[in-house]
Amino acid sequence: MAKAAKEKLWELRLYIAGQTPKSILALQNINKYCKEHLHGKYSIEVIDLLKNPQLAEGDQIFAIPTLVRKFPEPIRKIIGDLSNEERVLVGLNVRAMNLETKASDEKKRSS
Repeated sequence: MAKAAKEKLWELRLYIAGQTPKSILALQNINKYCKEHLHGKYSIEVIDLLKNPQLAEGDQIFAIPTLVRKFPEPIRKIIGDLSNEERVLVGLNVRAMNLETKASDEKKRSS
């Protein structure tokens, strides 16, 4: 049961407005960071506000691109093209998770 809790799926939403350079860069960046740091334990839903403007209200989106971490809670938001990897990882609280995982792995190896 404890292992299932650790295997949580990160639910992310990226709000964009069409295929602008910033939107494309934000999607490329978040895909890269997730592949490197979340190891397949994530989903990214891309919401184009040009096609579905009403969806901005639910997550209170005021600027784009905006990345929203829906799960794990609490909800967190990062605005911009996500080009600062350290800021994104800290903002999503991924960095802390990776440090815990590394410490746990090292502890298992030393046992």
